[in-house]
Amino acid sequence: MRNKVILVVLDGLNYQVAHDCMGYLNGLIETHQATLYKVQAQLPSMSRPLYECILTGKRPVESGIVNNEVVRLSHHSSVFSLAKDAGLITAAAAYHWMSELYNRAPYNAIRDRVTNDETLNIQHGCFYHSDHYPDEHLFLDAEYLRRQYNPNFLLIHPMNIDDTGHKFGLDSSQYRNSARYADIYLSRFVPEWIDQGYQIIVTSDHGMNNDRSHGGVLAEEREVPMFVIGSQFAHRHVVENIEPPKQTEICGLVCDLLGIEHHDKASCQMLLAGSK
Repeated sequence: MRNKVILVVLDGLNYQVAHDCMGYLNGLIETHQATLYKVQAQLPSMSRPLYECILTGKRPVESGIVNNEVVRLSHHSSVFSLAKDAGLITAAAAYHWMSELYNRAPYNAIRDRVTNDETLNIQHGCFYHSDHYPDEHLFLDAEYLRRQYNPNFLLIHPMNIDDTGHKFGLDSSQYRNSARYADIYLSRFVPEWIDQGYQIIVTSDHGMNNDRSHGGVLAEEREVPMFVIGSQFAHRHVVENIEPPKQTEICGLVCDLLGIEHHDKASCQMLLAGSK
C-alpha cells in the first residue's frame, strides 16, 4: 500500500527530555494514536553523519560521512532518490546540510535556499543555514511545501533544540523548553496530517550532554525518541517485548510505507500494522 509520509527530525533531542516534556505527543500515546520507542543513535553521535544514517540506512563508518565537515553528496541511495525513482514527489524543509547530501554540494544559498527542480532528489525544498532559524518558521515552510506540492515524502528538520543544547546543555530549563516549543508547533499541524491520512515519524539524530555537545557514547548523547503516528503502525505497547527499532531501519521503514518495492534497506516492519 502506498502512503504519504512525513518524517520530522528534531535535531539534538534527547529521549528522556522528549518523554518528559512533549505533552502533546504523549497525549497521542495516551489515546492510542501514537507509540514512542527509544532508539540508539549510531556513532559518531553527530548531525551530518546521522542525517545520512536516517535517510540511507548506512552507519557513518559505512557511508564515509564520519563528521560534520565532510561536505559532499551521499554515495548511497536515500529515501529521496528511491522515492524520486519510483515516480513520487519529494520535499524538505531542512538545514542546508540535507541539500548538500542529496541535491548539490557545496550549498549555495542564492541558488539552493528555495529549490524547485524535479530532476533533483529533493525536488521541492526550503533550506536554511542559521542554527537559530526559528523552528516556528521552519514548520510554516514545511506546511507551505505540503500544501503547495502535495509531496509523497516530506522531511521536516528544525534545529532550535540542538542550538539551545549547545548554548545551555542537557540539564537546563532552556533545553527542556525548546523541546516543549517544538511539541506546541507539532500540535498545530499533526491533527490535520492525521485527518489527511499521513503516516508520521518524529525522531532525532542524536541527543545532548551537559558539556553542551555530543558525538560520543554517553546514553544521553545516543538515546533518542521515535514517535510513530498513523493508521499503518501497529502501535504495540513496549511491554510486548518488541525489539526497539534501529536508526539504520528508519530509511527502510519509510520506503515500506511509501510502497517502494525492491529496495535493499533494512526495515523495522514489526512496527507496521498487520505484522506478526
